[in-house]
Amino acid sequence: MLDLKLIENEIDYVTENLKKRGFDTSVLETIINYNHKRKELISTIEGTRQEINRISREVGAKKKAGENADELMQQVHALKVNIEADNTALESVENHIHNELSSIPNLIADDVPIGNNEEANREESTWGEPRNFDFEIKDHVALGEDLGMLDFETAAKLTGSRFVVYKKDLAKLERALANFMLDYLSDKGYEETIPPFIVRDTTLYGTGQLPKFQEDLFKLEGEQPWFLIPTAEVPVTNIHANEILNSKDLPKKFSAHTPCFRSEAGSYGKDTRGLIRMHQFSKVEMVQLTTAEQSEEALEEMITNASGVLEALGLAYRKMTLCTGDIGFGARKTYDLEVWVPSQNKYREISSVSNCWDFQARRAKIRYKENGQGKAMFAHTLNGSCLAVGRTLVAIMENYQQADGSIKIPEALKPYFRKDVISK
Repeated sequence: MLDLKLIENEIDYVTENLKKRGFDTSVLETIINYNHKRKELISTIEGTRQEINRISREVGAKKKAGENADELMQQVHALKVNIEADNTALESVENHIHNELSSIPNLIADDVPIGNNEEANREESTWGEPRNFDFEIKDHVALGEDLGMLDFETAAKLTGSRFVVYKKDLAKLERALANFMLDYLSDKGYEETIPPFIVRDTTLYGTGQLPKFQEDLFKLEGEQPWFLIPTAEVPVTNIHANEILNSKDLPKKFSAHTPCFRSEAGSYGKDTRGLIRMHQFSKVEMVQLTTAEQSEEALEEMITNASGVLEALGLAYRKMTLCTGDIGFGARKTYDLEVWVPSQNKYREISSVSNCWDFQARRAKIRYKENGQGKAMFAHTLNGSCLAVGRTLVAIMENYQQADGSIKIPEALKPYFRKDVISK
């Protein structure tokens, strides 16, 4: 959520920044008008309270003197009716402001490229060379089905499309990948967590998924406003919601391996084959809570971590800066890592790392004080995939496939998988 004072005091800057996203900035004028009304109502209410107090003192004086104070008491009653009506109007105006502010995306950093879609994303660097094959390659679906270890048909029977049953060595490889990533992050100072996989609506609001993206979520039936998590970012970022931290304890670094559940409401017809776009997948997530001064450095550190995992696995990738038309609602700046997928002859996203500045912290009320003293300030929050585990599995299967349909295991994974090759 943006700072209301920033909108009022730097309206031209905010307007021009949001226009780079293609956002309809007319809502800013609406918010400013509502805020003027809010200030007027607060002033009126305060004036009415002062008048009630003044007349009440007169009532007390008259009663003490044995005089009739009925007329003054009627005035007090009328003023209390007025203040009640003004408080109701104030609550309505504040709700309007809150709802309108909730609809506005984050401001973007100055170095984010301008563009309407992913075609305008900027390539920053590449690592590794895509493998050349001297045999006809298979995609991960064919490889997994031939091995008898990816079962989409049974998953469709159990649940529906865009689900899978992992079997045998590919089930073990999924687990090995997650453990490898968690240990990698632990060595970098990340505290491993296992958060709930079900969260309240207020938790999703804190990270910006609600109210705007409800159609992308799986909501549970029942009295509680519960949802399945779309990413571990949601519960982990909110661990310190409604708290004031000490700057000495920042940054706080968390990792989490969780399933992620997404309806993929806007992706009809996209990546319907295989593991690239699933309703349920697992991911190892990184989250940091930092001071304002630390967040830029934290973003670079987090993308370096994700890059380091890909390099340890020997997977060619490229690093991209997302443009204004592709960046997420709550992000100020985002790097994507895209891994080489041989069957598609192109790079595909496998990690996305974002700096949200104080945008999420304002919604979740995550604050800190410098050395525990003075004014509380909003923290900066960052999140990113160490890697999406399923997509990493895809990349390993396709890049390490052999002519006989077997799959070699990267050296870094052998201590976790304890085999050199996956075969029938």
